[in-house]
Formats: sequence, C-alpha cells, structure tokens
Amino acid sequence: MGKAKADLADAVYRRHGGLSRRESRRLVGLIFDRIRGALAGGRPVLISGFGTFRVRPRRPRLGRNPRTGEMVPIVASRRLAFRPSRVVLTDLNGARKVSQDV
Repeated sequence: MGKAKADLADAVYRRHGGLSRRESRRLVGLIFDRIRGALAGGRPVLISGFGTFRVRPRRPRLGRNPRTGEMVPIVASRRLAFRPSRVVLTDLNGARKVSQDV
C-alpha cells in the first residue's frame, strides 16, 4: 500500500470507531479497486464534492526525437483526466469577487 493510500486508511481507522486497521486498509483498497475498474472500463468516476475522473483517448501522432530531430510515430493511448468540483476550486482559490464597475 502506498504512503498516501496508507495515510487515507489510517484516517478512516481513526475517524471510524468500529473498524480495525486491517478493515480500514481493506476498505480503502476496495474503493480504489472499484475506481480503477470503472476507469479501465471507460466509465467516468464522479466523487461528489471532489471531482470527476475520466479516461480520454489520445490519437496517434508524429512526434520528434529531441536529440536527432527525427520524426517518430507515437501510438494511440488513453490518459486519465481529472476535473475538480467547484467546491475544490473554491477551497484552492478562495471566493473571488467580481467587480461590478457601473
């Protein structure tokens, strides 16, 4: 289990009085497995109040080798995109006031 994942499991353990540390780790692991499975299946994952994870396709294209300048084909792939919720953006940037000069 990675450090951030272990920290999350520890936070679940401390916050919830009825779970053991092992159960907390298993619960967090199960959540991440479900998220990974949905994304692998091409389905977006919405976490209310946090944001949306979505898989986006990337078309094949030609790139350039920076050392030689030679054109190199880059195969099609999929990438993970995240769009934060307004709640997260507000927490990050604070409430912005729009000036209304009349």
